[in-house]
Amino acid sequence: MAINVRRERNARNMSQEELADRARISARYLGSIERARVSASVTVLGQLARAFRIDPCDLIRTPHRRS
Repeated sequence: MAINVRRERNARNMSQEELADRARISARYLGSIERARVSASVTVLGQLARAFRIDPCDLIRTPHRRS
């Protein structure tokens, strides 16, 4: 999930602060999620997906390796 959140955020040119604000979580917590230091709850997963306007499953799928 950490890789997917970071990739999605970067693809949208969003800062951690902007995404955290949209998802209504702290930027510090988001940073910890992106570094895989903490696991996001199902609730937070939903908040992040809503902020991105994507299906929550997209955030928990195994990330594809880049060539």
